[in-house]
Amino acid sequence: MDLATLIGLGAGTAVVFSAIFLGGDFMTFVNVPSLLLVVGGAIAATILRFTLADVMIALKTGIAAAMSHNQVGPRMLIQEIAELAQKARKGGLIGLDGIEIRNDFLKKGVQLCVDGLTFEFIKDALSRDRDLFIERHEEGERIFRALGDAAPAFGMIGTLVGLVQMLSNMEDPSTIGPAMAVALLTTLYGAMISNLVALPIADKLASKAQIEYVIRTLVIEGTLHIQAKTNPDVMIEFLSAYLPENQRQAAASG
Repeated sequence: MDLATLIGLGAGTAVVFSAIFLGGDFMTFVNVPSLLLVVGGAIAATILRFTLADVMIALKTGIAAAMSHNQVGPRMLIQEIAELAQKARKGGLIGLDGIEIRNDFLKKGVQLCVDGLTFEFIKDALSRDRDLFIERHEEGERIFRALGDAAPAFGMIGTLVGLVQMLSNMEDPSTIGPAMAVALLTTLYGAMISNLVALPIADKLASKAQIEYVIRTLVIEGTLHIQAKTNPDVMIEFLSAYLPENQRQAAASG
């Protein structure tokens, strides 16, 4: 579970709701038709720009990426790869069969080694897997950014619709204030959906795609070293390039 996502979403929601409760009646800010216009319109516009299947996959990918947290970082991966390389040098690649590996991508790479596949095949297979994974995240990012762009636009459309309806019925001045408030609610909903949900998830997908690219590239390099039965100390020295400067010495010392 990604605590940063929960803290950010919870804090943002709490700030908005606190301002509403402190300023007056909460139900004043609830208008179902306005909410339906913004949410439905934003989703419809996004589907027009992409395919329905892509949007559904992006929603699933975005929520999963926002809520998940990679428990195995690059430093731990390097240590695990070094241990696997040591076992491969002692007992051969077949000795790695059935060993518990926490990272699924590394597990797949080790299994390819155990199956006796060639260096080129393993490199191509893992690189293709990595690139397609990153491509799905990038597509999800684009879709959430489109949703973040469309929500405020439909909020403004809803406001304009409300203003037209209000101005067309000016006989009773007492209705102007409430009608104006309802008209402005769509702008509020659009801004909240965009800045509290859609755009943060898009940024989260972009960030995690970059992190995952580095991790998966590290795994590919490590898997190829395992297949080549490289000395673990040499491997650690090579793979430490993927770590920040302040972590390289610690990785080298184990």
